Amino acid sequence: MTETIKKTLRDSAGMRWTALLLLALAMFCSYIFMDILSPIKDLMQTTRGWDSTAFGTMQGSEVFLNVFIFFLIFAGIILDKMGVRFTALLSGAVMLVGAIIKWYAVSDSFIGTGLERWFTDNLNYIPLFDELGVSPFYEGMPASAKVAACGFMIFGCGCEMAGITVSRGIVKWFKGREMALAMGSEMALARLGVATCMIFSPMFANLGGKVSVSRSVAFGVVLLMIALIMFIVYFFMDKKLDSQTGEAEEKDDPFKFSDLGKILTNSGFWIVALLCVLYYSAIFPFQKYAVNVLQCNIHFNGLEEGSFWNSNTVTIIQYALMIVIAATAFTSNFMKKKSLKYGLLAAAIITLVVYCWMGFMRQSAAAIFAVFPLLAMGITPILGNYVDHKGKAASMLVLGSLLLIACHLTFAYVLPMFKDSAVGGVIIAYITILVLGSSFSLVPASLWPSVPKLVPAKIIGSAYALIFWIQNIGLWLFPLLYGKVLDGTNPEGTPPTELNHSVPLTMFACLGVAALLLGLVLKVVDKKKHLGLEEPNIKPE
Repeated sequence: MTETIKKTLRDSAGMRWTALLLLALAMFCSYIFMDILSPIKDLMQTTRGWDSTAFGTMQGSEVFLNVFIFFLIFAGIILDKMGVRFTALLSGAVMLVGAIIKWYAVSDSFIGTGLERWFTDNLNYIPLFDELGVSPFYEGMPASAKVAACGFMIFGCGCEMAGITVSRGIVKWFKGREMALAMGSEMALARLGVATCMIFSPMFANLGGKVSVSRSVAFGVVLLMIALIMFIVYFFMDKKLDSQTGEAEEKDDPFKFSDLGKILTNSGFWIVALLCVLYYSAIFPFQKYAVNVLQCNIHFNGLEEGSFWNSNTVTIIQYALMIVIAATAFTSNFMKKKSLKYGLLAAAIITLVVYCWMGFMRQSAAAIFAVFPLLAMGITPILGNYVDHKGKAASMLVLGSLLLIACHLTFAYVLPMFKDSAVGGVIIAYITILVLGSSFSLVPASLWPSVPKLVPAKIIGSAYALIFWIQNIGLWLFPLLYGKVLDGTNPEGTPPTELNHSVPLTMFACLGVAALLLGLVLKVVDKKKHLGLEEPNIKPE
């Protein structure tokens, strides 16, 4: 009877995985909006006059307030002082407000307004920020891009706040249990948002035969409304958990600003943080240009108007196949019967082949890049279980860096060699994208679960916030830098589907080299200082 009384929601595998599902679905929606314009970069240039510099500047603005106004640091403090529930709701609301502003900026309603004229004439020079070369605006930047950047800044504050909140929430529900598996699974599901964005953003933009980029953004806004609902449901679950444990959230051991010193003087923390910024800077900014990379390096034949392969029907079918691949690949890892396990795995592989064939038949760069998270869905449970029971988190970061280097060099120099071979180019692209996505799954399964080993529990929120802040420096800089390098290494007036991406992609490969070296240093520091990064999360009893 006593054991029954002590059992909480956290002790029920079904309930804690339900809590994880709510958090992951909210991040799934935010990931869709984060890259909602990425697969239609060419349309932004032809319909709104955004060149690569304008596009990259707007994309980099997502993290501007987090980095230069230190909002993300304050978000971590809010999280540690106010708890997961309050911060989750706040982040959901902030994301939605920013998304609505961005939608208005790219809508037809914005064109010709007094607001458009004001933004055209103003914000062309920002004192101090211009001198430092970090201004989110520049003279000649389209007004719609400026307003979209303002909305994206606000969205970015909410999105990154949600990121650290979700990480803290997972620690709360899974510490001492399947934490690496939980974090890896959350990110795998969230990254399905990238695939969803690549599939549906072009579809909505071209719906009815009339191009409207605002329809794609409106799709993302609706999903962020759903994300807010997910956070509200989680709010009540989390509150119930605290009522069962008798803990007043974040009150037992109150946060002090002096506690931040424990983070800043931790060498292991700084290595993990730098690894994070290097690795993520080579992934998230790449996602914003990946579709254009494929458009410029694969020969696509035009599809006839009204053909099946050019219809919305095939888009929906392909997305359904994607869900089947993700579900079967993921669940195969949890089947005890070998016949069922390998049956699901075989189904996932066959469906993946069909999906890839349909992507080729659609002659769509966005549909091809949408395979990005699918291999990760299958291997994430394997990696998470391995880290939980065997450890080797630092070693996985080294492996992820090696895969990252190989993939970016392949995109830069191997893929262009197959430009005249439609089949060969698509095959190279598919393999490289799948491997890149799988390398990305190594990070949440190994890096994020390592943070609780480095800092006290009461300042985990601030620790994650500091890592995200450092990461955001890269997420601000590299989309902007990529756009500038892309414009600078291509003749003026080059069509958006004929750009040469080799130089900026090499820049991303160099980030991978730096991450590899830092990963090797981390292994040495871990062994010397006994940080426990190579040890399992679940200790044998």
